[in-house]
Amino acid sequence: MGPFVALALNGFREARRNRVTLLVAIFALAMLLSTSLVLEVTIGTFDRVLTDVGLGAMSLMLVLLTVFLSSGLISREIERRTIFLMVSKPISRGAFLVGRLLGNMLTVTVLQLAMAALFFVMMRVYGSPISPAHLAAVGMLWFELWVLSGVGFLMSSFSSQMVSAFVTVSVYFAGNLSSDIYSLASKSKSGAVQALGKTVYYLLPDLSRFNYRPHATYYATVSGSELLSAAGYGLAYTGVLVALAILLFNRRDFR
Repeated sequence: MGPFVALALNGFREARRNRVTLLVAIFALAMLLSTSLVLEVTIGTFDRVLTDVGLGAMSLMLVLLTVFLSSGLISREIERRTIFLMVSKPISRGAFLVGRLLGNMLTVTVLQLAMAALFFVMMRVYGSPISPAHLAAVGMLWFELWVLSGVGFLMSSFSSQMVSAFVTVSVYFAGNLSSDIYSLASKSKSGAVQALGKTVYYLLPDLSRFNYRPHATYYATVSGSELLSAAGYGLAYTGVLVALAILLFNRRDFR
């Protein structure tokens, strides 16, 4: 357990020192603060604008940060030649990968908590009520980041950082549209199109299950069972991705 925790904390320190992480954090905070400027020129629906801009900026910046960190998980180690030192130590490759993943997610979680705290403070300043839907939107975003990190984690176990980032971004957009793809394919008269739509839907992560920003915008009610189902789905999907990444990484030759 000691080496495993050390790997996670070391990954967190490396990500924290990374200039891109700092720039993304500053930019995200600036976008959240710019909400006040948007409100000044908005005649009505202040609460909706504040929620849309705040949660939208938080989601965008955290997704970009997650893609950058997870897609370069292994490639940076190979470029620095530190991977040879790590795999020679009495620690399994699987523990090494999971430790790095937890370190990256620790960085993302700390930034998300800071952004969420600022967002809720701004809502209080403007007198906007904080509903359970707002908390659900922030919490479900965290599970979405786990899935995206798992995708980047899997790709980085056998490909370059550029390819990993491209695939992870593609999965992000396709995952948010997977339910729409399934609906459109099911309406087709072609059996091949319907089968393709179902294949895409079941293979890709359904990231729309984690999107509760519309609920927060309109102060809609949120079902606890629905939240538990989405959280369980996210953890299970991430677990499968991590297992595949470990399997591929164990077969990789670094010579």
